[in-house]
Amino acid sequence: MTVHSTSSQQTPASALDTTNPLDPQPGHSSSYPVSRLAPAFHAPDLRDQLGRVEAMLSARTSAKLGLIADQIRQLQDSARTILQEAEQEQALHQAECAFERKPGRTYHLYRKADGRRFWSMLSLADWRGQPPHDFAGSYRLEADYSWSPVEDASTHANSS
Repeated sequence: MTVHSTSSQQTPASALDTTNPLDPQPGHSSSYPVSRLAPAFHAPDLRDQLGRVEAMLSARTSAKLGLIADQIRQLQDSARTILQEAEQEQALHQAECAFERKPGRTYHLYRKADGRRFWSMLSLADWRGQPPHDFAGSYRLEADYSWSPVEDASTHANSS
């Protein structure tokens, strides 16, 4: 009995050739030596390799997270400083004042016996060193309505 192929397409002989022109040993399916006479080949222990990769990944991740943690701490410190400055500014703005404060001028802060604070245009020098209340400092009102402390109130006069 003869079997005839009903397929009209014939497979060319070159398609059946499994040799790789780049393979140094044509006809072999492995790029590793497979002969008993070839030097012994040991596959890398994947567990050891995976352990090293995980250790390096862990170290890199820890270093990056450590950097972020340091940045967070710095931001928290900056936020605390800003909040403290805002509280101080608010306390200065809430001090009693019987006149209109104008930016660019220096004002002097005094504390009464009951603890209340108030602004005055008179410096320590104007009181000849003996003010009627405790002197708490001299400050310049800036254009943005923030306060800048003045180092030596006796040497600064009010700006006109």
